[in-house]
Amino acid sequence: MRVKSSHNQYPPVSVIIKYIGIRWTYYYSFLSEDRIMPGPDLKAGLKGRMETVVSEANVAPHVPKFSTPSMIQLMEQASMDSVVAHLSAGETTVGFEVNVRHLAPADIGDAIHACAELTEVDRNRLTFRVEAYHGERKIGEGTHRRAIIQTP
Repeated sequence: MRVKSSHNQYPPVSVIIKYIGIRWTYYYSFLSEDRIMPGPDLKAGLKGRMETVVSEANVAPHVPKFSTPSMIQLMEQASMDSVVAHLSAGETTVGFEVNVRHLAPADIGDAIHACAELTEVDRNRLTFRVEAYHGERKIGEGTHRRAIIQTP
């Protein structure tokens, strides 16, 4: 005779794995959109640039310095800027990987610019080298990956 335990409130492990697998497959399905092939002018070497000024809206909550999430957002926008003119109608890109180091602080009022260069095109996956600067001083660097997807 099996006794049910009242403290066993969680579903079986197989149910949890199936749920995670479904979520993972749904969330990352854009990575396998092989039917999307970039146009011939979408190639390594394309560059983008975005600028911002450090303000109360993009500083860290605990210190008045340019926040890492704001720097990453600027880098992602520069990446998008480098390829947007080369996408077909009904296409956009979405980020799926960020590997960035924040090297130096920037104060409120500082002008920041991010640069992105497309370094690799693999089917619908794009890899960028990204950097952020305050003047000539590099404040961040790394890589960023995006995928080309169809928009509804």
